[in-house]
Amino acid sequence: MAILLAVGALLTSFPFVWMLTTSVKPLGESRQYPPRVLPSEVSLASYQRLFEDLDFGRYLFNTIIVVLISFAGLLLMAMAGYGFAKFRFPGRGMLFALVLATMMIPLQVTMIPTYLLLNEAGLTNTLVGIALPALVSAFSVFLFRQFMLTIPDELLEAARLDGAGETRVFASIVLPLSRPILAVQAVLTFIAGWNSFLWPLIVANDEEKYTLAVGLSLLNQQLSVNPPLQMAGASLMVVPIVIIFVVFSRHIVRGFTMSGMK
Repeated sequence: MAILLAVGALLTSFPFVWMLTTSVKPLGESRQYPPRVLPSEVSLASYQRLFEDLDFGRYLFNTIIVVLISFAGLLLMAMAGYGFAKFRFPGRGMLFALVLATMMIPLQVTMIPTYLLLNEAGLTNTLVGIALPALVSAFSVFLFRQFMLTIPDELLEAARLDGAGETRVFASIVLPLSRPILAVQAVLTFIAGWNSFLWPLIVANDEEKYTLAVGLSLLNQQLSVNPPLQMAGASLMVVPIVIIFVVFSRHIVRGFTMSGMK
């Protein structure tokens, strides 16, 4: 079984390895037949061209800013999940069902109304306008709520009896205990912001506001095929996500496990 899993892992990772090795090949070697997996000479010319000639430094900066703005939504979603999990108020069940119902609405349906609202607010062709629609997610609110149901009510009541206000309880007890689900949401938020393509393409009229995903699509519009350049662009998109996932994998598994306990 272990051998089968190892073979499956190698086959699954081969496209990733091929992408990385092709990105550091000279252009002539990338077109050889039969192709070679490992380059005979490592060349960073493709990465250099991305940042010097194709303005990928600007696209990378824009993407990082969009992701950082999206991270502000983690606190909002944590507060919403905490409210649904630990507070009793009229209409709570109906309101939570309404939040979940929004998950069934395709993104394409809401794009035009969202664009019109942002246009009226003067936020089109801005990085804030790109990040704002993804600031809060119904699925993330659901995960926060499910996780926070596992926090003992007695612990929160003890803090309130000691004189702690709701803000103190949330900041000093709930958030520290919610580190696993916060790690899960941070990774999901990072991936969503990093890979966002269609919405930035619609909102950004100026090429200086493009994100990495949009910039990568521009590589396919070149007159000549340049495999190392395209693979270098793809590597910039994929490698950070792999690193983030590997670093937070333990928290991701724990967060999803504990979110399903109740």
